[in-house]
Amino acid sequence: MFNKTSKPQNRIDSLIGATTRIEGNVIFSGGLRVDGMVRGNVGALADQPGTLVVSSDARIDGEVQAAHIVVNGTINGPVHATETLELQAGSRGQRGCVLQDDRNPPGRRG
Repeated sequence: MFNKTSKPQNRIDSLIGATTRIEGNVIFSGGLRVDGMVRGNVGALADQPGTLVVSSDARIDGEVQAAHIVVNGTINGPVHATETLELQAGSRGQRGCVLQDDRNPPGRRG
């Protein structure tokens, strides 16, 4: 299970803008950047690696799941990263973070 690693997306395919508020679940493929607010779960398609970036002013109230997750904003809900989880200095949240890979290279926190 852990020998199939994918690289984080270098590009953003979708953007939830700073003035956008979504109430409901968001399912994405590729890269998603959240600058606004989501009240609902945010997850990458199960059969595709996805990268989620939560910017400093963003807020997600719900469960988050993706292969690669970078958090600099607020997530109020469980966070499930299957490959990499990066918690930057501005990250905030309630609940736990789960990194499903037990390897711990430099720079990874979870």
